[in-house]
Amino acid sequence: MDGSAAPGSTSLHDHGVVGLPATEIAARVRAGELSAVEVVRAHLRHLAEADPRLGAFRVLRTEAALAEAAEVDASPRRGELPLAGVPIAVKDNVAVAGEVATDGSRAHHPAPASADHPVVARLREAGAVVVGITRVPELCLYSATDGPGTVTRNPWDTARSPAGSSGGSAAAVAAGIVPLAQGNDGLGSLRLPAAACGLVTLKPGSGVVPASIGADSWSGMAENGVLATTVADLRAGFAVLAGAAAGPPPGEGAPLRVAVSTRSPLPGVRLDAAGRAAVDAVVAELRAAGHTVVRRDPPITVGAALGAVARWLAGADADADALGLDRSALEPRSRRHAQLGRWVRRAGLVRPGAAALFRSRMGEFFDHVDVLLTPIVTGLPLPARPWHERGLLANLTANARWAPWAGAWNLAGLPALVLPAGPGREGLPTAVQLVGPAGSETRLLWLAGELEHRLPWRRHAPVFDPREPVG
Repeated sequence: MDGSAAPGSTSLHDHGVVGLPATEIAARVRAGELSAVEVVRAHLRHLAEADPRLGAFRVLRTEAALAEAAEVDASPRRGELPLAGVPIAVKDNVAVAGEVATDGSRAHHPAPASADHPVVARLREAGAVVVGITRVPELCLYSATDGPGTVTRNPWDTARSPAGSSGGSAAAVAAGIVPLAQGNDGLGSLRLPAAACGLVTLKPGSGVVPASIGADSWSGMAENGVLATTVADLRAGFAVLAGAAAGPPPGEGAPLRVAVSTRSPLPGVRLDAAGRAAVDAVVAELRAAGHTVVRRDPPITVGAALGAVARWLAGADADADALGLDRSALEPRSRRHAQLGRWVRRAGLVRPGAAALFRSRMGEFFDHVDVLLTPIVTGLPLPARPWHERGLLANLTANARWAPWAGAWNLAGLPALVLPAGPGREGLPTAVQLVGPAGSETRLLWLAGELEHRLPWRRHAPVFDPREPVG
């Protein structure tokens, strides 16, 4: 990647555009220092160079993106657009007008969407430009992103997965292809890719951002969000999705009471040494910043764990119905998954009371502390391989053993944020998770920003970092 350009085009490094944070790009486009067209063109060139090694994108919108960027440049509102000219990627399970969303499955032939999903509409209204649609595992069910013909790879180590199900979006951001990408999270599908790819993300609490994912957002567990390389970018993207004014970052708050727990919700599954070091590093900085840290385990019961799993299984069946899928054409693992989900639905095992009870217990937990700090994954990301060729049990076991700390907060409908921290794992990032009570998104973002200042992280995978040409 040498940044050379064809005659008459813009070099990747002419303006230092590719690799900038989204907030900086938007500020320069608003000020007229850059045009949205040249920003998008530069990112499309980097995409063309980087994505053949990653397989992050299913659809590239080259002509459409440049046309939409020209509309941003011509807009009389350009000077007030919070994401003016920012290239973004959208996950392949939400609607982009004129494009097809497949949900990662070949078991149907959907028509192009007639309108944007509400979160896509909000991103575009804020001046963002959709450059492509990113890959997902079938029905967004799994913790690795792959399917027939394509295995999506992690920019930090292409032998590893970027996780799932927002794996294509995470790989695109970590490689600097886009500064911001949309994704969603039903059982960790934003937070696990963020952990695998060294990014920061926030799964909002219930009702904060429009969901409308699949048939019923996995019985209300799934939420939309963004993946970013900085907390400022995450804050800006979240504000747009939530329909709120971004404004300046909140000022320093009072010292917080932070509970820390490393106990795995899945018996017999242990956190590796690098994960413990990441938690310990964050605990040390929290104490140095004046926060109170106590050891306290959240009340994650067997009933809560089973409640989340029941919704995950039922979601596959409900989405297969809603999408009109030919079930015989599903991948074997997904077909079995949906079969189990049908049994769960018919048996009435998706019980609102289980989620309500767990949410109530967590409310009592947060009566005594402000934030919960936990690990997010047990070790290295899963290998980049065709997991779709393996059975459901192999996928389920691998997913559960790698990511036991994610699903509870989907069931409870509570906000959970993941950020890079610690010394890393064999050249890949490590991460921690911050969980808060209902309505604490701003608190989590503020605390994440404080930790970013005290424990800064590398924003892009080294080999794909557009700010550092290789060769």
